[in-house]
Amino acid sequence: MQTPLAHKKPRRFDRNLIVIGAGSGGLVSAYIAAAVGAKVTLIEKAEMGGDCLNRGCVPSKALIRSAHIANEIAHAKKLGLLDASATVDFKAVMERVSEVIKEIEPHDSVARYRSLGVEVIKGEATISSPWSVTVAEKTLTARNIIVATGARPRIPKIEGIEQIAYLTSDNLWALRELPKRLLVIGTGAIGCELAQAFAHLGSQVTMVGRGERIMPREDLDTSELMLKRFREDGIEVLLNQNTEQFIVEDNEKQILLSSRNDDNLSQNSPHKIAFDQVLIATGRIANSEGFGLEALGVEVGKRGRVEANQYLQSHCPSIYLCGDVVGKYQFTHAASNHAWYATINSLFGFVKRFKLDESILPFVTFTTPEVAQVGLNESRAKAQNINYEMTQFPFSELDRAITEDEKAGWIKVLTVPGKDKILGVTIVGARAGELLQEYVIAMRHNLGLNKILGTIHPYPTFVEINQRVAGAWKRNHAPQWALQLAKKIHAWRR
Repeated sequence: MQTPLAHKKPRRFDRNLIVIGAGSGGLVSAYIAAAVGAKVTLIEKAEMGGDCLNRGCVPSKALIRSAHIANEIAHAKKLGLLDASATVDFKAVMERVSEVIKEIEPHDSVARYRSLGVEVIKGEATISSPWSVTVAEKTLTARNIIVATGARPRIPKIEGIEQIAYLTSDNLWALRELPKRLLVIGTGAIGCELAQAFAHLGSQVTMVGRGERIMPREDLDTSELMLKRFREDGIEVLLNQNTEQFIVEDNEKQILLSSRNDDNLSQNSPHKIAFDQVLIATGRIANSEGFGLEALGVEVGKRGRVEANQYLQSHCPSIYLCGDVVGKYQFTHAASNHAWYATINSLFGFVKRFKLDESILPFVTFTTPEVAQVGLNESRAKAQNINYEMTQFPFSELDRAITEDEKAGWIKVLTVPGKDKILGVTIVGARAGELLQEYVIAMRHNLGLNKILGTIHPYPTFVEINQRVAGAWKRNHAPQWALQLAKKIHAWRR
């Protein structure tokens, strides 16, 4: 293992910055660097756009769109459409997913980035020193390097898995035949989104999890509501399960499960679940190996994430990290946020450096209903011993939600006790991801619930729920002495 001191720093550099990886973080890094006049090289060994465009956000949301329409039609009788029906052409659905990717591809293309002034090299990069990268038999030097190599699906060690052609969020998009029986292992965001989408498209879905509930990072009431919805959608959800072994008997694929719940002895004996396809959705692991970081002594932590300081510098000060390879939160918008800090600190850190701020980071799970969150929820507030007040307003009392039969869910706002300062917001319901943004802006600019209450919201819209919950908070905090005084004044004036 070598250290930065074992390498001689060049007196001059070919360029200001080298970015490895053209996913969300790498693309934004290269864009920013070119925009501020730096000479930047972007290296990508596979597809431009990374996971988000090719295997993640874009294809999954295109699939969910088709699934949502199928689900709407299946429940159209409630809206008076008695003969509404649809036959799912799964091949056509997946071909549309591919077309959506192709339509967005030009935004992330080599041609576009070259037109912006970025040198783009297709090939496999190897970091040969803290200031040099070898690619396509050429050695490039730069004052700084940004590693934005992303992550990949984490595959658990289950006996017999090697004999199963399992699906992941990477290779799922090659499917052209709808699985009749789909087994989903994992109950996080990816597993939940895809399990529900396939159920809406017509698969018989079984979801298996090791924990006591689905969506474990959410509050308990959110997990319980989503579990109820999943079961209404026909999804069989098996929790507290050990995945013991994959087996193939009489050409039928099966998984052997055993209960983790010691109190339920009747379920402790292993039982089998047959399936046609299995989707592994048990988290992701950072792509941090095989391109030279180890040789420089760069430290790697849990699930392959590279260790970095608050300025996104690695153990080698000239090497910065960006996106899933370093991030605690593996979201496209988190990677884009990283990109700003990594790029600005690498190019202008000799003047001023900026500490990474992820305190107000929103995220959305695109199930039906959606689950959106920013800041603290009740679970995290309690875990961190942070005092809070909670104000909640249900979608079932929102006029627009009633007209659209989207009454499931609520908005829950945590505030500093006695004040309108917002600590966090959770929205479970239709369009939750869009509704959340008002609170992201409010928290970013230190605006409280009084400001939201005093802002005109159009009627009837879903976004009105933000004003309604602010109104509920205000009623709970109205000064009683002022109300009593007002009553006396009104009585005197009658």
